[in-house]
Amino acid sequence: MPKKIILTGDRPTGPLHLGHYVGSLLNRVRLQDEYDQYIMLADLQALTDNFANSKKVHDNVFQVMLDYLAVGIDPDKSTFLIQSMIPQIPELTTYYMNLVSLNRVIRNPTVKTEIKQKKFGESVPLGFVTYPVSQAADISIFKASLVPVGEDQLPMIEQTNEIVRAFNRTYNCDVLIDAEALIPKVSRLVGTDGKAKMSKSLGNAIYLSDSADDIKKKVMSMFTDPDHIRVEDPGKIEGNTVFMYLDVFDPDTEEVARLKEHYQKGGLGDVVLKKRLVEVLENLIGPIRERREEFAKDPEQVRKILQQGTQKAEAVAAQTLQEVKQAMGLIYF
Repeated sequence: MPKKIILTGDRPTGPLHLGHYVGSLLNRVRLQDEYDQYIMLADLQALTDNFANSKKVHDNVFQVMLDYLAVGIDPDKSTFLIQSMIPQIPELTTYYMNLVSLNRVIRNPTVKTEIKQKKFGESVPLGFVTYPVSQAADISIFKASLVPVGEDQLPMIEQTNEIVRAFNRTYNCDVLIDAEALIPKVSRLVGTDGKAKMSKSLGNAIYLSDSADDIKKKVMSMFTDPDHIRVEDPGKIEGNTVFMYLDVFDPDTEEVARLKEHYQKGGLGDVVLKKRLVEVLENLIGPIRERREEFAKDPEQVRKILQQGTQKAEAVAAQTLQEVKQAMGLIYF
């Protein structure tokens, strides 16, 4: 019996950070043994708000690939592909645009939120507005039945399934399949400022490629409890960014529970907590950083992995598009 298919990926706008690690990368490493996994470097999607800076997108394809390989995603088990090099995706997107209204796309909660975040105002690029349609093409052209996403991306999966069902209904066929969202245990990691999700654009990220010094500086600048001025004072753990990170990354849960109790009673300084978090994060990121540096020494091998994966993915996409066009009666000769 063939393995079920997963599609996942990232916009290559910068190196990946701890938010990506807990939100998706860990899942990809775990799932690659169980599923036929396609990992897309979504450069076309990245261009929707970086069109005047295509070099940034181009250069970060390589950086993101280094992160993928460094965390343990195996090219013998997962297929890496570059979105813009699969010409069948924009063709399928064009067909899908006839199955969904502009109002429905604009009402998509994820799109509305991201338009506000990116402060487009009245100058929203059409490509950005319609990216739920292109994402539906991304997912369905590989017949992915499982898509690992954060909770904020659930409306995108819902819209994908609406389009897939509309196509099958319109052409009385079962060419395309529904996709199911896979939500990780930690779908969103707050930034080092504690105010929003970790993000490149907000400048509150700890990257998988950060040096030990970078990690230390970022952790030592984290906010804890603003009212915890003296060591002997009781401190609050609710909304305390350092404890949020210890909950996620510290493998010694019993010790974290003890630290919380001590902090709430008083007598435990913030610097002690931060030093522990620095050690925990360096133990995690250090080996990843070292593997990343090793892969970076052989860029040709990294490009070869990408090229071979993209070629494999295009063959799959071409087969699906052929089935779609046959259902539509668009095979002419």
